[in-house]
Amino acid sequence: MLMTSATGEKRSDTEARALHLLKATPETIHWGYFHPEVKPALRVNSGDLVMAEAITHHAGDAPELMMDPAIHRIYAEVPEADRNPGVHIMTGPIYVEGAEPGDMLEVRYLRMVPRNNHGSNLAANWGHLYEEFGKKERVTIYALNPNTNTATAEYAYDFPGTYLTPGTITHCPECDRMPALEGITVPARPHLGTAGVAPAVNERISTIPPGLHGGNIDNWRIGAGATMYYPVQVKGGLFSIGDPHVSQGDGEISGTAIEASLDVLFQIVLRKDFSFPSPLLETADTWIVHGFHEDLNQAMKNASLDMLTLLTEHQRLSRDDAYSLMSVAADFGVTQVVDGTRGIHVRIDRGIFPSRGVVKDPRRLE
Repeated sequence: MLMTSATGEKRSDTEARALHLLKATPETIHWGYFHPEVKPALRVNSGDLVMAEAITHHAGDAPELMMDPAIHRIYAEVPEADRNPGVHIMTGPIYVEGAEPGDMLEVRYLRMVPRNNHGSNLAANWGHLYEEFGKKERVTIYALNPNTNTATAEYAYDFPGTYLTPGTITHCPECDRMPALEGITVPARPHLGTAGVAPAVNERISTIPPGLHGGNIDNWRIGAGATMYYPVQVKGGLFSIGDPHVSQGDGEISGTAIEASLDVLFQIVLRKDFSFPSPLLETADTWIVHGFHEDLNQAMKNASLDMLTLLTEHQRLSRDDAYSLMSVAADFGVTQVVDGTRGIHVRIDRGIFPSRGVVKDPRRLE
């Protein structure tokens, strides 16, 4: 089978060669960090498919609804002292044969299915309005309807104390449950909040902030049907997934999305024919560029400059034309404000370009 690459060419090397199953176990996850020395949980070739389990670190918010024996084992066997410096359970890493620094991993997300039919939203101490809510933390448990692809709140409770330990287990049958959001239905948008490659830093890098390696981007558009491009930083790429969500709005203002475990099917393609400075998202109709910084203004500038790179180097526009186009046709949004490093995303319609917005390799056009 020949498939169209992001350069617009016909390629045979993207044909699915093998299907791998990667279960989440204490031996195949790393909790709270990326690190180039983590032993690969799986080795794949370019074009291989992977069915991987992504486990939420919030399953303990409703353990009777969101935990099964395999999840209980992860929570029981990974010591709290080894869940740092971040909070997310990462499945992997996956070693991609032939991947070298400077390459790109093209990750085609094909399917994301909830592991069970419940998820949790936490209004957390890192939420944007924590002070305004009197430093109260509140959990809302949502029920998922797979037939309608929607979610409704089942109950809520005030979290006792401060939510500090990744993988906290709360026995809410013993707490005061309250009704929440009666009559309200929200669309389910399963996606990965966190995914990426290992940074070229010989220490644990927290999963909480996003960065050039990917990480906790928290863009709800990174779901089934989307393709992400991650810049490889170490040999093999060492790609991991985690922080699964079933719905989130731009901003993620309370501190979390609806956190719920997912089974994720994706294809990894090694790309040596183009490069990009930051994680790049392709949907059916748009290109989406991400910018990160502790200051939202600087995050906005970083996103603008990387979109400028996309338009000039890959669409061959002049800088002046690209700047004008961004102002009249690109949409900027706040991805999230709760991960320490803030996120801005900017999307532009691929259909406005004569080539349907394919990523072109500037080196081939010289």
